[in-house]
Amino acid sequence: MSHVIRTAGPQDLQPLYEMAKLTGGGFTNLPPERAALAAKLERSADALARTEMTLADESFVMVLEDAETGAVRGTAQLFTQVGQRWPFYSYRLTTMTQYSRELERSMRAELLSLVTDLEGSSEVGGLFLHPGERAGGLGLLLARSRYLFIAAHRQRFGPRILAELRGIIDERGGSPFWDAVGGRFFGMSFQEADEFNALHGNQFIADLMPKHPVYTAMLPEDARRVIGLPHPNGRAAMRMLEGEGFAHHGYVDIFDGGPTMTAATDSVASIRGAHRGTVADALLAKGEKALIAAGTLADFRCCFGARELRDGEVAIDARTADLLRVSPGDPVWSVAR
Repeated sequence: MSHVIRTAGPQDLQPLYEMAKLTGGGFTNLPPERAALAAKLERSADALARTEMTLADESFVMVLEDAETGAVRGTAQLFTQVGQRWPFYSYRLTTMTQYSRELERSMRAELLSLVTDLEGSSEVGGLFLHPGERAGGLGLLLARSRYLFIAAHRQRFGPRILAELRGIIDERGGSPFWDAVGGRFFGMSFQEADEFNALHGNQFIADLMPKHPVYTAMLPEDARRVIGLPHPNGRAAMRMLEGEGFAHHGYVDIFDGGPTMTAATDSVASIRGAHRGTVADALLAKGEKALIAAGTLADFRCCFGARELRDGEVAIDARTADLLRVSPGDPVWSVAR
């Protein structure tokens, strides 16, 4: 069965809404609320309509489509420059060491400090794959297609890129981290705060969250042990990010304590290794397995395929040419699978 990544449009609102209801909470970029999803699609349409290759505050929504049935089976998003409409808050884990000469004893304290260090970064987020499709490498296709989109539109993205991973959520849909930190100041549950953030932004964090560092030793044990840990469903995504060159530098989500991974955009493996060439005249029967993308902005499409690099040309297989709607001489981007 063949799948293709394409940019989303208004017709994708219903399948996005159906997938949003399956996330189980803690998924800010895919809220189960039609108006919010419609606004995301509208903002993405505006970004796709802008042809200037310059950096601005934009977002793109992409979907994974079953090429045989037309069914939408996954989604992912790209944000070009976070922290422009409202501050982009994170907690950063730091360590402070103090020494008492009288006691001849050192004390190392771990602190959580509210920061906006990552403001201006680009972000890959909003990735969700339908539970019935979590096989065959489709998560990898969905995730890495975003890097080929960035490579094809490099001027539209910043010098640093981040990815937020969902933190630990308990069986009740609550967050031990939120209950111990934010929940003490806002009078709302994790689910309520997360939904409010998804719909209205996080300015309320700036309004009410204490600005002083939090000593982690003063938090309950169940909150301390989840700081910087991804949700079990996100462990594979974390390994994939690490394989691309992302690292965890102590930044954690202000809501659930999940890790925020960062990398220099041009150092991300799939961007650094992306190859641009034109489609060769002869179709390929067998070649290197790769992710192959064609088109720009609203016409962008990406799929798995076979390639062979030939002095500026790229020979591809017939099925890939069909899925990408390309002919000999058309430009394509590709990276080894």
